[in-house]
Amino acid sequence: MEMAIRIESDSIGTMQVPLSAYYGIQTLRATRNFPITGTALHPAFIANLARIKKAAAAANSESGVLSADKAEAINAACDEVAGGGLHSEFIVDAIQGGAGTSANMNINEVIANRADELLGGIRGTYRFVHPNDDVNKSQSTNDVVPTAGKLTTLDLMKPLERELERLEKALAAKTEEFSDILKMGRTQLQDAVPMTLGQSFAAYRSMVRRCRIHLCDIKTEMYPVNLGGTAIGSAINVPDTYFKRVIPILAGITGYPLSQAENLFDATQNIDCFASVSSVLKVCALDLSKMCNDLRLLSSGPRTGLSEIRLPAMQNGSSIMPGKVNPVIPEVVSQVAFSVIGNDTAICMAAEAGQMELNAFEPVVFYKLFESLTSLTGAIKTLTDNCITGITANRDQCRTFVTRSVGIATALCPYLGYRKSAEIAKRALAENVSVKELVLKEHLVKESQVDNILNPGNMIKYAGTVKTAGKQ
Repeated sequence: MEMAIRIESDSIGTMQVPLSAYYGIQTLRATRNFPITGTALHPAFIANLARIKKAAAAANSESGVLSADKAEAINAACDEVAGGGLHSEFIVDAIQGGAGTSANMNINEVIANRADELLGGIRGTYRFVHPNDDVNKSQSTNDVVPTAGKLTTLDLMKPLERELERLEKALAAKTEEFSDILKMGRTQLQDAVPMTLGQSFAAYRSMVRRCRIHLCDIKTEMYPVNLGGTAIGSAINVPDTYFKRVIPILAGITGYPLSQAENLFDATQNIDCFASVSSVLKVCALDLSKMCNDLRLLSSGPRTGLSEIRLPAMQNGSSIMPGKVNPVIPEVVSQVAFSVIGNDTAICMAAEAGQMELNAFEPVVFYKLFESLTSLTGAIKTLTDNCITGITANRDQCRTFVTRSVGIATALCPYLGYRKSAEIAKRALAENVSVKELVLKEHLVKESQVDNILNPGNMIKYAGTVKTAGKQ
C-alpha cells in the first residue's frame, strides 16, 4: 500500500513528505543528509526547544508582531510537545551539520503544523502559522539551540545531583557501620599503617560530597543565555519588547533563574561553559572509578585475594566456572567513567573548533554531554542500590592482616629510630614472625610498653570525620 504524501517546497526545491507528518521538508532533508548515529534528539532537549518557542511566542505577542490567535495556537502546540507529545515527529539525528539548524527547523515545522491544525489548517499548508515567519520569529538557530542546550543540561543535572546525594548517604552509613573494624592501610599496594574500614568509606564519602558540590557550583554557568541575540549576538530582527521580555518569560516557564548573557556576541560564539560542565563530570567519573577499583581490590578473592569486604552477589560471573561471582557493578561504573572521559575529549575539541561569530559544533557537544549526564546518573544509581548498601566486612580477614603486617613497625620509630625499626620489619618478614615477637625477644622497649606502642588502634590519630559546615 502506497504511503499518502504531500508536496512541500523550500529554496532548494520540492520533496514528498508523508501526509500525516507534522515535520516538513527541511526536517526530511536533514534526515537524508545526516544518517549518523541513529539516535534522535534527547527528549529533554525537544521539550526545552518547545519551551523556548512558547516563550518566544509570548514575547512576540507582547511586542505586537504576532497575533493573539497565532500565539495561543503556538502556545498550545508547545505545551503538547513539552509534555511529551509528538516526540516521534522529531526525526533528525542528534549529530548534524549546520550548528543545529535541522533541530531548530524540526521543532519549527512540528509546532507550526500542529498550531496550524488547531486553527483549522491542514498539515503542510502553513495557512495560518508558518515555521519561519511565526514559530521562529525574532529567533535564530544560533540563540535557540544553545539556550535549549543549557536548559537540558540543567534538567539532566537534577537526577545526577540526587543520585550523588544518595551515594553520599550510603557511604556515610557504611562509615558508621565499619567504624570499629581495624584494617591495614596500603600505599602503592603495599602495607602501610593501620586504619579503620570506616575511615576508608569516610574518604569515599568526602570525595563524593566534593563532586556534588562542584556540580552544584557549575550550574550557575548555565543560567546566562544568549536568547535574543539571534544570528551572531547583534539582536537583528528583534523588537525591543521581545529583547527585554523573552528571557524573563522563559525563566518563568522553566523555573530557572535565567539571565541575559553579559555579552551576546561572546555567548553566541563561545561554548566553553559546556566544556566546564563536562570537566566536572569527568573528574566525578575519575573519582568514582578510583573508588570502584578499590572496592574490586578489597573484595578480591574470595580465597586468594584480599577479601576484606564482600560485595553483594548480583549475578553469575562465568559461563564456565561454577560459583564464580564478579564485581560487575564496580566494573560497569568504571566503563561509564571511560565513556565520560572520552566524551569530555570530544566536547573539548568541539568547543575549541568554533570560528569567528559561531561554533557550528554544538550538536556533538550536546550529544556527548547529555550522554555523560545520563549514563553517570545511571551508574551512580546502580552503584548505590546494587553495591554500596549491601557491602559487608570480613572482620576476621581485616584483623589477620593487621596482626601479620610489618607496617605497624612504623610506630616504633619514635622509640628506636627509623633504621632500627626498618631492621625489625625486615627481620619479621624474613623470619616469618610478628614485629611484637621480635621486639620482646630483643628487649628493645620495656615489656610493659609493647602492647601500648604496637596496638593498632593507638596508631590512628585522625578519625577522618567529614566536616559538614558550609555548602551541603
